[in-house]
Amino acid sequence: MGASVGLWCVAVLFGLGGLGLIFGRSPNSSRHIYTATLIVAVIATVSALAQLLAAATPSTVELPLGLPWIGAHFKIDALSAFFLCVINFAGAAASLYGIGYGRHEQEPQRVLPFFPAFLAGMNLVLLADDAFSFLVSWEFMSLASWALVMAHHRDPNNARAGFIYIVMASFGTMCLLLAFGLLAGPEGGYAFDAIRSHPPTPIFAGLVLFLVLFGAGSKAGLVPLHVWLPLAHPAAPSHVSALMSGVMTKVAVYAMVRIIFDLVGPVPAWWSIVILIVGAGTAALGILYAVMQNDLKRMLAYSTIENIGLIVIGLGLALAFRTDGLTGAAALALTAALFHVVNHSLFKSLLFFGAGAVLSSTGERGIERLGGLIHRMPYTSFAFLVACAAISALPPLNGFASEWLVLQSILLSPALPQWGLKLLIPAVGALLALAAALAAACFVRAFGITFLGRPRTLKAETANEVDRLSIAAMLSLAALCVLAGVLPGGVIDALGPVVQGLTGARMPAQLSVPWLSIVPIAESHSSYNGLLVLAMIAVSGSLVAFVIHRFASRALRRAPAWDCGFPDTNPATQYTPSSFAQPLRRVFGTFVFQARERVDMPAPGSIRPARFDVTLRDLAWDLIYSPIAKAVGYAADHLNQLQFLTIRRYLSLVFAALVFLLLVLASWA
Repeated sequence: MGASVGLWCVAVLFGLGGLGLIFGRSPNSSRHIYTATLIVAVIATVSALAQLLAAATPSTVELPLGLPWIGAHFKIDALSAFFLCVINFAGAAASLYGIGYGRHEQEPQRVLPFFPAFLAGMNLVLLADDAFSFLVSWEFMSLASWALVMAHHRDPNNARAGFIYIVMASFGTMCLLLAFGLLAGPEGGYAFDAIRSHPPTPIFAGLVLFLVLFGAGSKAGLVPLHVWLPLAHPAAPSHVSALMSGVMTKVAVYAMVRIIFDLVGPVPAWWSIVILIVGAGTAALGILYAVMQNDLKRMLAYSTIENIGLIVIGLGLALAFRTDGLTGAAALALTAALFHVVNHSLFKSLLFFGAGAVLSSTGERGIERLGGLIHRMPYTSFAFLVACAAISALPPLNGFASEWLVLQSILLSPALPQWGLKLLIPAVGALLALAAALAAACFVRAFGITFLGRPRTLKAETANEVDRLSIAAMLSLAALCVLAGVLPGGVIDALGPVVQGLTGARMPAQLSVPWLSIVPIAESHSSYNGLLVLAMIAVSGSLVAFVIHRFASRALRRAPAWDCGFPDTNPATQYTPSSFAQPLRRVFGTFVFQARERVDMPAPGSIRPARFDVTLRDLAWDLIYSPIAKAVGYAADHLNQLQFLTIRRYLSLVFAALVFLLLVLASWA
């Protein structure tokens, strides 16, 4: 894919955004806009995939835009081509889903202009080859997604979500601006080639690391910068939530990889320690938050935090191995991280599509008010089940393949010379295993309470299956989750040029391995065959079914459902999401969530129902954001006096600020 093709796709997406602005209120505008976006996204995906598989020479384009002495540089290399594939494929799936889902939108004029613009902004970030173009594209992406979060702005919760999102997005952009300022140095070389040729001093490089973790990490959802995700993702329309959670967070991962692995140059070993600690904490806390949620989309948003943590762990491992010259292990860890980028974009988009289907059919997001949907929405249930199994890392689906590669790279950590890393990485592996187990519990709970059992409300009882295009989008992603898990070698080989460029090595060619197994380092160490696992599951399942039908009693016996001795079965007596999560809440909740349970039991003889309330707190809010908000309010109240200064004091203030800035500039030079 030449950079020019990518820019043309971006231009068409901007044009579609303009058409959405003009014709957004027309009856058929939704179908036409989403169809056109689907076509453009497919073209961009195919072109980027061709660039990636051919390992073609990077293509560059320079446009006379932006600052006069800089221009706008755009480039597509293996790294940007890979992320372009991920983003545009998910964008195509979301567009296909949106053709049907968009009919339920009450105010399409608030979504149609910004959906293609959001996709265009993400493409531009990946194509940018200088700091100015990158930051402008990053900010445009943030503003377009903010407009989509505010699509249903009349809901006060959505308005609050939009406010917090734009504050966090602005904070992230400011951090990245400072990071690029340090990378450019006093010479001000903002083109990425100029930054590569003049690596920063160790002190400035360390500052860049923290600024990138704050800037890109706030967009990715690293703990404790995650607070906007569980608010913004449920507020946006479901196909937009799929893009924000499954794709936009990957743009943030791209920013981390581009700066840390590419632009900064060689880095010390302590960088990987910081990244591993942040990634492990994010993975464990993200899934703990997810298990406690009763809102389906909010639960999925917290699950994204866990998966981002897993990806960051892979990046930290790759950086540790690369720093010590263990290029083979670095290639394995980076491949695992990028493979999980692909997988998360697939199953998280599918999960949000499923949540959107449930929402459009029942009007409910609360798991407490659902149940029994497997009979009313069989296709959605099947696709959602596949995604739940994939994100729970169950073989032979794609989530297992990438997490298995991460664990394989952890097993190589004894080769590292630093004792700090030797002690830290097994602890990270333990947290990763804990997160994987909690993820399985989380999605057993999500699927079981939502789709199994009996309907808890009339809306769930009268739900209907969604339209065919939405089902097609969900089933396509479900099929890819299976395909990428059964034949992961093709994905790993496709990642080879990206990994080679960043670590100096790549995993062995996997498609040439007999029986289509994947081999992380060598067959003598370990190997995995998804096709064989699938065959074993199919054969053993068929054998069990045959034995049961052949030898079990053929007599049909019907009996009332067991209901703890009560004669009348009631949907309210089923397992609830709160009761499902209670054991985990009591183990982890007291410390992590400051959980408090309160039972309001009526007096004997009273017919008033008993009440059971649980309160959970996000410590990030209590310890970080609430004090900052109070400090900002205090400062704003006092700085407000500046608008009443005399002209003499204004001039003095401006002069003092000018002197201060000149001193900073002189010190830096």
